[in-house]
Amino acid sequence: MTRPLEGIHILDLSRLNPGGYCTMLLADLGAEVLKVEQPGRGDYMRTTPPLISGQSSMFLTLNRNKKSLILNLKSEKGKEILLRLLDRYDILVESFRPGVTKRLGIDYETLARSHPKLIYCPITGYGQDGPYRDLVGHDINYLALAGVLSLTGKRDGPPIVPGITIADIAGSMFATIGIMTAIISRQNTGMGQLVDVSMFDGVVSWLTIQAARYFAEGKSLERETWPAGGEAFYDVYETKDKKYVSVGAAEEKFWQNLCQSLGAEELSRYKPSIGKKEPEAHLRLSEVFKSKTRDEWTDLLMTKDVCLTPVKTLDEVFTDPHVRHRKLVYDMDYPMLGIIKQLAFPIKFSEIQTDLRNPPPSLGQHTDLILSELGFSETQVKQFRAEGVV
Repeated sequence: MTRPLEGIHILDLSRLNPGGYCTMLLADLGAEVLKVEQPGRGDYMRTTPPLISGQSSMFLTLNRNKKSLILNLKSEKGKEILLRLLDRYDILVESFRPGVTKRLGIDYETLARSHPKLIYCPITGYGQDGPYRDLVGHDINYLALAGVLSLTGKRDGPPIVPGITIADIAGSMFATIGIMTAIISRQNTGMGQLVDVSMFDGVVSWLTIQAARYFAEGKSLERETWPAGGEAFYDVYETKDKKYVSVGAAEEKFWQNLCQSLGAEELSRYKPSIGKKEPEAHLRLSEVFKSKTRDEWTDLLMTKDVCLTPVKTLDEVFTDPHVRHRKLVYDMDYPMLGIIKQLAFPIKFSEIQTDLRNPPPSLGQHTDLILSELGFSETQVKQFRAEGVV
């Protein structure tokens, strides 16, 4: 078994979720990732609740297989150390607001002059140019501007904020794709490049189905427009115990199977069709599903080729037999806490190894080691500490 990114070295200057998730995926594939963190506080995620014995559970979930170096990038000596690091770590990921790295003197244009093979990936809300470039924002803002919130929720109700940070993860995924693409390009050309990742851009690019309808019809979509639920064959239904099941019988054969399995053959005359709400069929299904509990419907129908699944809570997800079989949750031994849970790398390969090599680092855990590898003496390191460089 191989680790495909073994030999790839990445400096991670990012904070919080998008950069952290991106570099964790790359580390899982074998890359060496060094977190460069500011003195004192480090990555803001380190202090984000919930805390387990003083350790942030969110930080632990995003930072396995990485090392940590404390470095004050506002100091001249800190920047000198960064330049030395770039002789080995030739990929850099950061999440500062546009313009910050320019003021610090560590922007792509500056660093690429001495390190032309550098792959430099800033992950920002709106990218490195454009009218929104300097706006502050978080996930909810990117989803709002990208139109996602206008499509989410009941038609007669307000927009609903999703339960996961969609734009953050979009940024992470596109940063991962962009960096790996730039690595392949560098192998062919010998040159690095800037990989400009915008969380807003990522979400806009995910509007595939919605954009197709808009481009064809020339008008904005309302909430509960396919595939946002509302059609009888594609929606969530309450059950007898006030829980829910999801129905996705979007093909004719699944719809017919559902009607027969529910003992509601009269509904088979309604054909699943995108955009057709069929309120009578929807009302009838709502009545039927309230006659049994969620788990009763699950036991009865989940294996019947009707596209029905229960709406599960997280405690049910993480004890689910399929989740366990696919090994989507791992146990990792963390020195200060004992066994902690980790979400696994989600792709299964036949010939590539992804594993949990190292637990998340404590703040600055590898500072002495890294500086020693760069040729600095113990006396110099002590001096750096006294001056607040590390």
